Amino acid sequence: MNSMYFTEEHESFRQSFKEFLQKEVVPHIDKWEKEGTVERFIWKKFGEMGYFGLNQPEEYGGLGLDLFYTVIFLEELQKVNSGGFAANMWAHAYLAMTHLNKEGDDRIKKEYLTPSINGDKIGCLCITEPFGGSDVAGMRTTAVKKGDKYVINGSKTFITNGVYSDYLIVAAKTNPEDKYKGMSIFVMDRDTPGISATKLDKLGWRASDTAEIAFDNVEISTENLMGEEGKGFPYIMQHFALERLVMGINAHARAEYAVDYAVKYMEERVAFGKSLDRFQVLRHKIAEMASRVDMCREYNYSIAKRLNDGQYVVKEASMSKLLSTKMADEVIYEALQLLGGYGYMEEYPMARLLRDSRLGPIGGGTSEILKEIIAKMVIDKKEYKPAT
Repeated sequence: MNSMYFTEEHESFRQSFKEFLQKEVVPHIDKWEKEGTVERFIWKKFGEMGYFGLNQPEEYGGLGLDLFYTVIFLEELQKVNSGGFAANMWAHAYLAMTHLNKEGDDRIKKEYLTPSINGDKIGCLCITEPFGGSDVAGMRTTAVKKGDKYVINGSKTFITNGVYSDYLIVAAKTNPEDKYKGMSIFVMDRDTPGISATKLDKLGWRASDTAEIAFDNVEISTENLMGEEGKGFPYIMQHFALERLVMGINAHARAEYAVDYAVKYMEERVAFGKSLDRFQVLRHKIAEMASRVDMCREYNYSIAKRLNDGQYVVKEASMSKLLSTKMADEVIYEALQLLGGYGYMEEYPMARLLRDSRLGPIGGGTSEILKEIIAKMVIDKKEYKPAT
């Protein structure tokens, strides 16, 4: 236990969540990986246990707990060895629900946030577009105001929970002439006429229903605008700090899982008359891998503490995602090598882990984009500020 960040209550939560995952989730993972969808019952069980409400306000059914319960939630999800399942859970709880909590009014919170906490409704966040990628400001999806309605046209892609979610948080241009101040955020029901989704076939995250979504003259009430019109871009940027830290934490957790598995394998595997963990070259490889995991983990914990204390950590969260996801890819690659031929077999965890990890440097802002954002802050002294 790292007593600098985690209390006995945190560790009790970790143990109970581990047991829950082993009992309720792990027996179904292979099925969900093959079918490409996570069954609805598990969402309800997560909701009943309070797992979707860890950081949400008590008045809407949440628990109002500090961010280190979220850290534990993310870390343990990575250790069931299904990046797709984990993504479904955290994209719902920390992407879609974050916007509901921060920008939604009381009606929206009661209609969408409370059932999301309870596991009765699933949400997805729709920002990335087919021709935009990480260029959020270059968004083409439009929301044209007509009386008491907005008419939405455009498309989104790479959307986690994009097929089976009940509602969508959608970013669209309300003033296409203004690159940064012309974007707004909306919530809309899945069954709204004009919304269609196409499931995407992916290298990894196989259990997750990732989709391309089209909006064809979709009409929604002006009441479905979240926050202020034209403030969508700063809202998105503000929440990117949390999303990037989430992905950094995911990365160090899956890398830790890979190292732990490799060490256990090496203890049991015998070659040339001794176990693999007695060979110096392999021992030193593990030492290096474990050191890199530890460095990223401790950095991520420190950023989680600052974010929990209300600091604006966009630079640090960007650094976390950039380096942690790169580290995870490299450590998991080495861990697979340590298993030899068995690392390449699907009955062992490394093949899936390697595929799932590869999305880390791509999703939530590519490493190339993050480097430029960090360079602007370090070299050009650019300051990013929270939405007011």
